[in-house]
Amino acid sequence: MSGRRDFLSMPAPENYVAGLGRGATGFTTRSDLGPAREGPSEEQMKEMLAKRAASLGQAAPSAYGVVEKKEEEHDEEEDRFQDPDNEVGLFSSGMNYDKEDDEADRIYQDVDEKMDKRRRARREAREQKERDEYEKNNPKIQLQFADLKRALGNVSEEEWAALPEVGDMTGKAKRAREARMANARSYAVPDSVIQAAHSSGQLETSISTSDGGSDGTMTNFASIGAAQKSALQVRLDSAANAPNSAGTQTATTSGTATSVDPRGYLTSLDRRQAMGEEVPVEDINRARMLLESAVKTNVGNGPGYVALARLEEVAGKIHTAKKIIQKGCEMCPKSIVVWEEAIRLNRENTHNARVIAASGIKLNPKAIKLWMAAIDLEQTPAARKKVTRQALDHNPQSVELWKILINDTEDIESVKLLFAKATDTVKLSEELWISYARVSGPEEAQQILNAARKAIPTSWAIWVHACRLQEELGKVNLCDKVMERAVKALIKVNAMPSREDWITQAEICEEEGDVATAGAIIKATIGWKLDEDDDRRDTWLEDAKNSSARGRYATARAILAHAVSMFPYSTTVWHASADLEKHHGSVEALLQILERSVNACPKSESLWLLYAREKWQANDAQGAREVLGRSFEQLPGNENLYTRAVDFEVDAENYDQARNFLEIARFSAATDRIFMKSAVLERQLGDLETALDLCNQGLQTWPGSWKLHAIKGQIYESTSRLPQAQEAYSLGTRAAPKSPFLYILLSSIQEKQGAIVKARSTLDRGRQQNPKNAELLCEAVRLERRHNNLNTAQKIMAAALQDCPSSGLLWAEKIMNLESRTQRKPRALEAIKKVEKDPQLFVVVARIFWSERRLDKAASWFLKAVVLDPDYGDGWVWYYKFLEQHGTEEKKAEVLSKMAMAEPRHGEVWQAVRKDPKNFKLKPDEILKIAAAKAE
Repeated sequence: MSGRRDFLSMPAPENYVAGLGRGATGFTTRSDLGPAREGPSEEQMKEMLAKRAASLGQAAPSAYGVVEKKEEEHDEEEDRFQDPDNEVGLFSSGMNYDKEDDEADRIYQDVDEKMDKRRRARREAREQKERDEYEKNNPKIQLQFADLKRALGNVSEEEWAALPEVGDMTGKAKRAREARMANARSYAVPDSVIQAAHSSGQLETSISTSDGGSDGTMTNFASIGAAQKSALQVRLDSAANAPNSAGTQTATTSGTATSVDPRGYLTSLDRRQAMGEEVPVEDINRARMLLESAVKTNVGNGPGYVALARLEEVAGKIHTAKKIIQKGCEMCPKSIVVWEEAIRLNRENTHNARVIAASGIKLNPKAIKLWMAAIDLEQTPAARKKVTRQALDHNPQSVELWKILINDTEDIESVKLLFAKATDTVKLSEELWISYARVSGPEEAQQILNAARKAIPTSWAIWVHACRLQEELGKVNLCDKVMERAVKALIKVNAMPSREDWITQAEICEEEGDVATAGAIIKATIGWKLDEDDDRRDTWLEDAKNSSARGRYATARAILAHAVSMFPYSTTVWHASADLEKHHGSVEALLQILERSVNACPKSESLWLLYAREKWQANDAQGAREVLGRSFEQLPGNENLYTRAVDFEVDAENYDQARNFLEIARFSAATDRIFMKSAVLERQLGDLETALDLCNQGLQTWPGSWKLHAIKGQIYESTSRLPQAQEAYSLGTRAAPKSPFLYILLSSIQEKQGAIVKARSTLDRGRQQNPKNAELLCEAVRLERRHNNLNTAQKIMAAALQDCPSSGLLWAEKIMNLESRTQRKPRALEAIKKVEKDPQLFVVVARIFWSERRLDKAASWFLKAVVLDPDYGDGWVWYYKFLEQHGTEEKKAEVLSKMAMAEPRHGEVWQAVRKDPKNFKLKPDEILKIAAAKAE
């Protein structure tokens, strides 16, 4: 009987509604409230009716809100015109659209396209900037590792091959920990066991008569130590010979298939032997088995015989090695490496080696290496020449053989004849032609080089040698003509080297003493493939900088000379030339460069100032004054020229003349700086009232000059008139609220008067006017620290580092004054990570090493600081203070000379000493010594 249910007793499908296909709908009555269910939704009804109408090929019925399209449009139009103010659809009928409307639409479209085109560049630039900013703030993973990917390009094949295989990282830490625990587990071994292990395998021929103990054994501590040392040696050897250790080869055996790198294996064996290590017998046996298999499977593989012979040589079986290589010569008669190895193994017996070389040459007469090996076997020059001539008979085009024959010849005339024959035979050898010219006289050399140029028209080395020959003959003026001809000839045959190659060749000529040739090469080739539209000036400046960094100053000088000739009105090029002459040239050359520069650029203030300064430093005071006089004619009313003239006169102690210059400047080039300079000079000379009067005059015209306010207050402070000084600083903070230094001065004088609260309030006011200012924040910390409020100082410092995380001043203050000695080094490391290349932090690190008596480290960090920023005077101060205790006199003298050349101007300790009116007559080295004594 079938197990299928009766149709009428089966449950109804989900969402079934009786009579739905005939248009009936489900309904419920009050009696159906219990088991009745909700009928289909309106959307489901519409969907089912539409499907049925489609299957019957009829239109969709209008039940459940499905109205005809015409009725909907009619209702929409009626709703649209209910509101008289609604003009929607007024022009949608299209009945009145004519040519004028079409023209208007086209005009509007053209205008829209033009406006879009106008704004497109700015819009695209803005969008690109936004994209760049987004990518910068949200970099992709692949961009974050771009530098590492570029660095992978420098990885060699050996380093790639040495990379370990990817292993199973699951549970790696657990397995490593278990392995460490297993290795760390130890047991107490009785002495008897160690003694038995040590004496196992040995024959005792004597009987000890001493009773070492009740058990008949005696503890031998020397043997125990030897056994432990042996065990340690085994562990070290096993660790060194681990499969993953560098320098080892791995042999993998799978069934009967074996793979190995015989060359690498033998290389490792040779390396061990060269280092004096004993090669394990297991390694030799394994390599022997593999190489014998390789030779048997391919009897014509010459390198296989060589590798097997070298293995036997490493193993000390030289006789076996000779037999193997002899078999290799028989099986591979055309393999050059086999014959070379056979000759090498038989070198101790010269006769046998010669016989082997003759046999190899007979089978391979064109093998240059075999001929050279045969030549090396000969002991006398005559025999060598004989063999060399035989080799040349078979290989007349070999440059190496010609060089050997010429080097074995001592008579210069014979050498010339051999060179003539060689160049006639091998006409395309640059080396032979140039060597022929070198051994010949000047006239003959010129003829030889002319012939060489005809034989090898694409050789630039021959042209360079011809130019060097002219310089050696003293005809320096012909070098430029020779190189010009060389460039034209090489371009004609399309053999012109790159500009970088020419610069390299010029540096080689300079290194070998041919400076004129180097200059001629640069002059003729430095502009090769650089159009006038290119940034040639910057390119040449970079080339000169690179050559100078490599120590090739003549080449750099030639590059800059050409740049000056092409850009005579560029102050940048003139400054670069002057800088090169100043550091790597003579004073006369520097002054000539500067004279030419001011004639070419008479309106350049920097060149006039540099020229006058170099004249003054060359002890030519009158010449410096003349230069400044000429500069006043070209740049009348320039304040920098006046201040430089004042500096010169003050250095010469001509104070009346300095006052004269300042008085003229106050009328012809009046600026707040001129008044400040005048007040400073009067203050240094002790005329404080005149200085105050000049400050007041300047403040009437420039009330916002914070330097004049500062000088005025300092003058009052130096005469103990503290209320007037406070008033001057207070006026300054109101007139120049953006000057942090005035707030610091005002706070300092309030602190001196005992008004700590006012001082703190002044600094707070300054921080409000100058948010995130490191100097004000540091002064606030120091104020609290001077009054032992360390907790407050720590809080202010924490907030300060939040505002200024890259301030070396704040980090230095925190490390040296707010941290314990044990925490200074970690904080310094943290600071260097956040603040890259800050000289103050370098000095702090050097002082930390100094306190730990690590003097070499301290000296290196002090040197880093002064090299990084020579203008930072405190770096020189602390470095000299360090050398006073741990340096030599030569080193201190070197630091003093370099500091004087750098002329530092910044640094708290340095400025405090340098700007003291009592020290204005002191030289930089004297100021450095005073500052080093005051540094704490």
